[in-house]
Amino acid sequence: MVKDTPPQMLGANGFKYREQFGVIVVCKDEAEHRAVYERLKADGYKCRLVRV
Repeated sequence: MVKDTPPQMLGANGFKYREQFGVIVVCKDEAEHRAVYERLKADGYKCRLVRV
Protein backbone atom coordinates (compact mmCIF):
# COMPACT_ATOMS: atom_id res chain seq x y z
CA MET A 1 0.00 0.00 0.00
CA VAL A 2 1.43 3.39 -1.01
CA LYS A 3 0.72 6.36 1.23
CA ASP A 4 -0.08 9.73 -0.28
CA THR A 5 2.70 12.09 0.67
CA PRO A 6 2.59 15.82 0.05
CA PRO A 7 5.13 17.12 -2.46
CA GLN A 8 8.24 18.71 -1.01
CA MET A 9 8.11 22.48 -1.11
CA LEU A 10 11.16 24.10 -2.66
CA GLY A 11 12.07 27.73 -2.27
CA ALA A 12 13.40 29.91 -5.08
CA ASN A 13 16.96 28.97 -4.07
CA GLY A 14 16.18 25.23 -3.92
CA PHE A 15 15.88 25.10 -0.12
CA LYS A 16 13.74 22.12 0.98
CA TYR A 17 11.19 23.35 3.52
CA ARG A 18 10.51 21.08 6.50
CA GLU A 19 7.74 22.14 8.87
CA GLN A 20 8.82 22.46 12.51
CA PHE A 21 7.12 23.52 15.71
CA GLY A 22 8.63 25.28 18.71
CA VAL A 23 7.90 26.81 22.08
CA ILE A 24 9.37 30.01 23.51
CA VAL A 25 9.87 30.26 27.26
CA VAL A 26 10.50 33.76 28.63
CA CYS A 27 12.76 33.57 31.70
CA LYS A 28 13.22 36.16 34.44
CA ASP A 29 17.03 35.91 34.51
CA GLU A 30 20.07 33.93 33.37
CA ALA A 31 19.80 31.43 36.23
CA GLU A 32 16.23 30.51 35.29
CA HIS A 33 17.28 30.40 31.62
CA ARG A 34 19.94 27.83 32.46
CA ALA A 35 17.61 25.79 34.71
CA VAL A 36 14.81 25.63 32.13
CA TYR A 37 17.26 24.64 29.40
CA GLU A 38 18.81 21.89 31.54
CA ARG A 39 15.37 20.56 32.53
CA LEU A 40 14.14 20.42 28.93
CA LYS A 41 17.36 18.78 27.71
CA ALA A 42 17.11 16.18 30.50
CA ASP A 43 13.54 15.44 29.37
CA GLY A 44 14.88 14.69 25.87
CA TYR A 45 13.89 17.88 24.04
CA LYS A 46 16.09 19.37 21.32
CA CYS A 47 16.77 22.92 22.51
CA ARG A 48 18.31 26.08 21.13
CA LEU A 49 19.34 28.92 23.38
CA VAL A 50 18.51 32.53 22.52
CA ARG A 51 19.35 35.67 24.45
CA VAL A 52 17.76 38.96 23.42
